[in-house]
Amino acid sequence: MTPPRRPARRADAVTPLTVGGVAVVLAVTVSLAVPRAIRRQAAIARRRIGKPFGEDARNADRVWRRRMHGDPIDLVVLGDSIAAGLGAERPKDTLGARVAKGLGAAVMRPVRLRSVAVVGSESSALPAQIARLPSDLSPDLAIIIVGGNDVTHRVPTEVSLGHLVDAVRALRARGARVVVGTCPDLGALRPVPQPLRTLVSRLSRRLATEQARAARQEGARPVSLHAAVGRLFAREPETMFSADRFHPSTLGYRRTAEALVPALVAEWRARP
Repeated sequence: MTPPRRPARRADAVTPLTVGGVAVVLAVTVSLAVPRAIRRQAAIARRRIGKPFGEDARNADRVWRRRMHGDPIDLVVLGDSIAAGLGAERPKDTLGARVAKGLGAAVMRPVRLRSVAVVGSESSALPAQIARLPSDLSPDLAIIIVGGNDVTHRVPTEVSLGHLVDAVRALRARGARVVVGTCPDLGALRPVPQPLRTLVSRLSRRLATEQARAARQEGARPVSLHAAVGRLFAREPETMFSADRFHPSTLGYRRTAEALVPALVAEWRARP
């Protein structure tokens, strides 16, 4: 027998298969288009931000709170431009100096600061930064702040985390207690146009969450910069950001340091 003929399908009929196929096509199209859009909007952001401070942060390496009693606590700072303090007006306003002064005042000890943070660094730069530390140095405390450039340069999260984990392990092997300031929320950056700002906000928060998880697993203490100071930067960009509207101002570094100092104090007091 000849099977019954199916009714002709209307030209405007929509089936689940059709919808699914369109969804797949759209997903592929978007996935291919996003990198091009990101590059265009990133170029716009770079033109808006410029380089008013160059690429060298103020050198704040010295002993802070020198008048306190006891041997100095050895504190090392690693990471990107935020860790380096780019945008601070004076050496004492950099993140490292602010943290060193706050730590010294809290524990009543001098603090010897060594920063090997480099402006523009991704997480992949951490091994080279550690290699720049004196081979015989056994730091008491270490701060790592990195991740923003990983997001803007589209470094895969697992690659970024791998470098962070290796750095934490290397520092702990030297005897340091480690604090990780997780990736700040890049959605607070006004010079970054939409929809790129929304995208990098989502990506930076996701990376920060994974950084915190990885840090805890390796025995480091994470500090969420988004939770601690993110709202301040979003609400008061005129005062919290420096002239380039990208890096923290003197006040921005002060607030960020205030969020990090309690974690450093806790790590110092938790030493065996």
